Amino acid sequence: MKHKPVLLVHGGAWAIPADAAAAHEAGVRKALEAGYAILARGGTALDAVEAAVTVMEDDPTFDAGRGSFLTSDGRVQLDALLMDGGRMKAGGVACVERLRNPIQAARLVLEQSPHVYFVGAGAEQFAEMHGMALIDNSELVLERERERLAEAKAREAAGLADATFSGAQDDKSAETAYTAGMGSHDTVGAVALDGQGNLAAGTSTGGTLNKTPGRVGDSSLIGCGCYADDESAAVSLTGWGEPIMKLVLGKWAVDRVALGTPPELAACEAISYLYNRLGGHGGIILLGPDGRFGLAHNTPAMAWGIATPAGLRTGLTI
Repeated sequence: MKHKPVLLVHGGAWAIPADAAAAHEAGVRKALEAGYAILARGGTALDAVEAAVTVMEDDPTFDAGRGSFLTSDGRVQLDALLMDGGRMKAGGVACVERLRNPIQAARLVLEQSPHVYFVGAGAEQFAEMHGMALIDNSELVLERERERLAEAKAREAAGLADATFSGAQDDKSAETAYTAGMGSHDTVGAVALDGQGNLAAGTSTGGTLNKTPGRVGDSSLIGCGCYADDESAAVSLTGWGEPIMKLVLGKWAVDRVALGTPPELAACEAISYLYNRLGGHGGIILLGPDGRFGLAHNTPAMAWGIATPAGLRTGLTI
């Protein structure tokens, strides 16, 4: 049975400033064009997701790949996960500093290793052994991000630190930080359905601004920031990673679809659950095996886009 291919992507959920809106939509559109070109010629969902995420990793607009937020010691550490819902195979990398495209390293883990997850220097060595070039971490660092880190440290010293990790559901300083743009979460992701009916999902991130070196968020963890199963759905999340991890929210959402909840409703339910249970903020894209999809966020905006045989559509809000 032939299926109509679908590609759904996100470029982060946060208080996207007006002067950054055009860059976010343009970046999402380029990712859609690259990924859907593969689906349109009969390619796999896995290839389409990898291609779409690679485009966003190369775009300094987003918190993935080049231009990512800096750790507290001024470096870039990247995480990514790719999952094939047909073969139920996954590959993930975390805390890598010398890879330009961690989603491609995740693909190598998926295809070339009996393991699922590599971190740090071991992940870099595995990627290099399978043909990826290692780069200097400075190639991933932008002056814009050095300035952001300096501002974050100044706020911290003044007792005005980003309250993202406070854990307080009604923390007004956290809400203010989001509105001011300090709660930026430009994590990128994609989910796809190909003509053969296979689902795939991928997520890539540079993590949170001023994070402690070695911190891993939800994006690269199976069932948290990413998941795919042809018998349920494919999902990618963005936002405040700690609450998403605690709820294993990606798996929570796809399980709802498997039980009969339409993806458009399951997406909204997932974000409501995230906030009502733990006060979390973020966004989600969710795609079922029949091509139905859902997306939701509880942040001021989320960059997203969808490509189907009917054409491409992008937006910043729902």
